[in-house]
Amino acid sequence: MAVISIVYMLSAVCSLLCLVAYCVFIKQKFSWFWVLFASISVVNAGYFVLSISKTLDEALLANRIAYFGSVFLPLSMLLIILNATKFNYKKWVWIPLVCVAMVIFFIAASPGYSEIYYTNETKLVFENGVSVLDKVYGPLHITYMFYLLIYFAVMIAAVVHATIKKKLTSAAQVVMLLGAVFVNICVWLIEQFVTIEFEFLAVSYIISELFLIGTYLMIQDAEKKIAHAREQAILEKTLDNVDNSNQAQFSKEEIKFFKAGIENLTQTEKLIYDLYIAGKGTKDVLSELNIKENTLKYHNKNIYGKLGVPSRKVLKEMAKFITQ
Repeated sequence: MAVISIVYMLSAVCSLLCLVAYCVFIKQKFSWFWVLFASISVVNAGYFVLSISKTLDEALLANRIAYFGSVFLPLSMLLIILNATKFNYKKWVWIPLVCVAMVIFFIAASPGYSEIYYTNETKLVFENGVSVLDKVYGPLHITYMFYLLIYFAVMIAAVVHATIKKKLTSAAQVVMLLGAVFVNICVWLIEQFVTIEFEFLAVSYIISELFLIGTYLMIQDAEKKIAHAREQAILEKTLDNVDNSNQAQFSKEEIKFFKAGIENLTQTEKLIYDLYIAGKGTKDVLSELNIKENTLKYHNKNIYGKLGVPSRKVLKEMAKFITQ
């Protein structure tokens, strides 16, 4: 096996190990990270199979495998970045994005059946013991380029917007998010204009996922510290400012944060919040929403963090206070 094939194989194994590590070691998971890690594993598996293919049909099949991961990779990166930058978007937006991704995939997977992406002049060649597709592009090959460029542009815009709005708490977060995008842009552009035997995207994708998961963990850690500090401040304020009617008094900053947090609650979280305000207990909420206790605990943690309160009791006191 040629050295380049071995590197592809190692990249595929490394990306698979990253997926396993995410499943095992990351407690608070975000669904689109599953898609990202799985997509990179599929891409690298496709590159490896292509490098050891013996026939054109095998190489085209491997190329389809790589493209299947490639079309979902920028989609998952974008949604991860939007979540990390706290961008307010419709939760169903992934549906049309997946549909567009599938259209791009079918176009890219057409070689061997149609000449819209690669023409029939495309052939398999062997360079230094590695199988390489000698591609002759069809009229719709440019669609994938535009697909990537649009995604890259939106990702950069999202990070810039979050930076301007101060939704990212540190410069390191900004640098890592932009790094995850630009490392792929640079590698992709180089490969468009320079003939290189090795697909460096196999490595840059792994670097990107490490940047993204690192940033995600940094943001989670920062949010935990901020939430803990707010909980302590609110708890101290609650204990120190109880009047004769046992009504807690809160600062303007706490009230402002609480009100803003209500706007950021998801539909399910807002429903749970309303049930608590209505005096419903845990059993009532579980029954009414038909969810498990662990699920409710997960939603409670998100609600308390967004509202800056340490408990349901303080949440209800704050809610009463802001309605007065």
